[in-house]
Amino acid sequence: MKPKILLQIAILCIVVHLLGHLVGHFTWKDSTGDTTREEVIRQMVEYRFDFMGASRSMGDYYEGYSALLLIEYLVIVLVLWAISRFVEHQPQTARKLLAPICLGLLAFGVLEFVYFFPFAAIMSTLAGVATFFSMMGLEASKKTI
Repeated sequence: MKPKILLQIAILCIVVHLLGHLVGHFTWKDSTGDTTREEVIRQMVEYRFDFMGASRSMGDYYEGYSALLLIEYLVIVLVLWAISRFVEHQPQTARKLLAPICLGLLAFGVLEFVYFFPFAAIMSTLAGVATFFSMMGLEASKKTI
């Protein structure tokens, strides 16, 4: 498969992940009828503490990390899209840029398997694998030139 198509597959996986994360970000406090879950959310949101000059709750941190991750996923999509535009004309540059993104996506996948849930982990892992094979395709094309 061509490196550009593999990058587009990686982009699609991250966009799906981003959309799911977006829904979760804005609905995590919604009532589900599970009183234990609602009590945990209430405690996360209501109890505030001072840390490094700011008064925050665990809910604030949870939401803040979630917002940061939304931005991170968007940046990954934009960078992969940009790289896919020149991957065929500048394969060596693309390969160098893809290496840390590939490692980051695979690390996201591992952490999501450990701390979150399979769907998120699968999307990140698939994106990382597609990025890896795109890099390998670029390496193979370099040898044939």
